[in-house]
Amino acid sequence: MENKSFSDKVYEAVMRIPRGKVATYGQVASAAGSGGAARVVGNALHKNPAFGTIPCHRVVNAKGELAEAFVFGGADVQKRLLEDEGVEVADDRVDLGIYQVKRL
Repeated sequence: MENKSFSDKVYEAVMRIPRGKVATYGQVASAAGSGGAARVVGNALHKNPAFGTIPCHRVVNAKGELAEAFVFGGADVQKRLLEDEGVEVADDRVDLGIYQVKRL
């Protein structure tokens, strides 16, 4: 059995977020096997080894807010990437009631 790192599990969970949907850091942490590790998820995504393949722009905070320091260019880039997928972003926030994926 292969022993995967937490970061690898995070990347696998993020890959399951469908286009046009978002997940929270907490959801990703739970899907990766450590529900209380939302900050660690943020750290792993900051080191995303395959931007463009691992869609870290689909991860928002528990309020639906974009990451101020989105690793690949700031909240403006994250906003553009989400909007390109049909996700509405208003005041740097996504409506989780509409766009949050229910399960990862």
